[in-house]
Amino acid sequence: MSDGTAGRAGVGGQVWGDGTRVVRAGEEAAVPGAPMRPSPVFAAPFHLGDRPPGADGADTYARTGQPTLRVYEAAVGELDGGRCLSFATGMAAIGAAVLAVVRAGDRVVLPSDGYYATRLLARDELERYGVTVQYVPTPEIGEVAARGDLEGARFVMLETPSNPLLDVCDVAAVARATRAAGAVLAVDNTTATPLGQRPLALGADLTVAADTKALTGHSDLLLGHVSTADDELFARLKDHRDHTGGTPGPFEAWLGHRSLSTLDLRLGRQAATAAAVADLLAAHPAVSGVRWPWRPGDPSHELACRQMLRPNGVVSAELADASAVARLLGASRLWTAATSFGGVHSTLDRRAQWGGDAVGEGFVRLSCGIEDTADLVADLTAALDAV
Repeated sequence: MSDGTAGRAGVGGQVWGDGTRVVRAGEEAAVPGAPMRPSPVFAAPFHLGDRPPGADGADTYARTGQPTLRVYEAAVGELDGGRCLSFATGMAAIGAAVLAVVRAGDRVVLPSDGYYATRLLARDELERYGVTVQYVPTPEIGEVAARGDLEGARFVMLETPSNPLLDVCDVAAVARATRAAGAVLAVDNTTATPLGQRPLALGADLTVAADTKALTGHSDLLLGHVSTADDELFARLKDHRDHTGGTPGPFEAWLGHRSLSTLDLRLGRQAATAAAVADLLAAHPAVSGVRWPWRPGDPSHELACRQMLRPNGVVSAELADASAVARLLGASRLWTAATSFGGVHSTLDRRAQWGGDAVGEGFVRLSCGIEDTADLVADLTAALDAV
């Protein structure tokens, strides 16, 4: 795993660390008197003058692009190692990634244990349009690829680490198989973030994410994005967004760019807490099935350490039942019942209540925030003892 120093080359060829990259990503040359961070541009139409629409790249209408959005996309694209298109939500980004590629009669391969809303999209929308959907568990996708079972697929999506089980799969190996099969490979990188994993560098065609979660990390906006290094795919994604109107507003893009600057600091605290929380949970008699890929002994530990650049703050575990989870939450002062993850507040989500994941009634996903690690561990210890 990286210590956060593996970044892009800076002035004079030096390597910039993650903290520098997230603060400086997307920056242009400084102009005296200009603000340090560009203010949001609030506009729907723009002056056309006497030039044809879009001449010289000039803005015309905000659905197809506008200055604040481009600044945010430049920053995220730089971190991803490709060109970025931002969307109003993570699901809008995932939908665009699929629909810009597939057509009726195509076969799509999706994780059976990934984000449940992606499976709902497939069941309620893709299948309605005549797309065949095959579901494969994350731990098995490498075996499926090695057997050649991806032949004939048009689009393959991975989510690694998976949500909520936190399994990891070998992106580079699957990328080799999808390339040989002529399929497009997309990786949902929401849990890892661009600092934790760079799917494009591992061979993926697309990387997608719900920026709502760890990337912006303050639980106060909805955003998503798709990045690619393929110009043809980028053009198709851009056309899809222009036609369907999934463009985020300028204030959301501005908030996203501002929040991105603290990603390195947030991930560092969240990962340190997750390591302590995983150890606490694994040692407690009321808990079983603890998963955190960077904990020695975890089924995904070796691959996570080899493939990923740094850990994050999401841990999963199993309590006896729903009432045990309720007792834990009732005894806690710092762990809040909420869905989503990656924010500055520590949260606990009993996943079975949503009905989309094949997990037990007591299965929980813990998202470690940026509160003091010692406080969170002490509070969770007391709450577990009350279970």
